[in-house]
Amino acid sequence: MTDPAVSAELRVLEEQLLQPAFRRDRAAVSALLADEFVEYGSSGRIFTKAQILDRLAAESPQRIEMADFAARLVAPDIALITYRAIRMPHVCPPLADAGSNSSAQPAVSLRSSLWVRRDHLWQVLFHQGTPA
Repeated sequence: MTDPAVSAELRVLEEQLLQPAFRRDRAAVSALLADEFVEYGSSGRIFTKAQILDRLAAESPQRIEMADFAARLVAPDIALITYRAIRMPHVCPPLADAGSNSSAQPAVSLRSSLWVRRDHLWQVLFHQGTPA
């Protein structure tokens, strides 16, 4: 079971990591990722903190929504976060001679993050995305 205040704090931090402007702020993201951070991406690739910082700085802005958020303390300063990420498709205005791309579907993945609290600050130690 997780303290509601801890759950709320971690939800805010996870939501920040989904915001395009925050994702491009290398210093802000770096402060939330532990130095030994590792991500198992939904692509099947494994990424280090440095690789994630580079990828986020170069990505095009996208809208990602969070659903089914849950937080669980697994130790006093370690929390497991799970949620469903819904990456909304880029919708471009249709060209005069092209069909509409309104059939684009959101990409859904199951996400889990392991957060550790060090010196009263939460950082992500591990993150995984699994296509759903």
